[in-house]
Amino acid sequence: MSYMGIVRNGRVELPPGTELPEGATVRVEVAEDSDPLAHWEELAVDGAPPDMASRVDWYAYGVAPEDP
Repeated sequence: MSYMGIVRNGRVELPPGTELPEGATVRVEVAEDSDPLAHWEELAVDGAPPDMASRVDWYAYGVAPEDP
């Protein structure tokens, strides 16, 4: 079983209602960032499409733009 949580003030906060047995041994791993734009500078290339700025959702996430 696994849970996703966040760190606030140096403590891991789990979702409300999460109950673990007292004294349970746990493993904490930092989740990799799943946002492809989190490290955009690593994705930058010369010659990007001219419409990159207006269609960033399409190029980053594969979300088709709405028809005007």
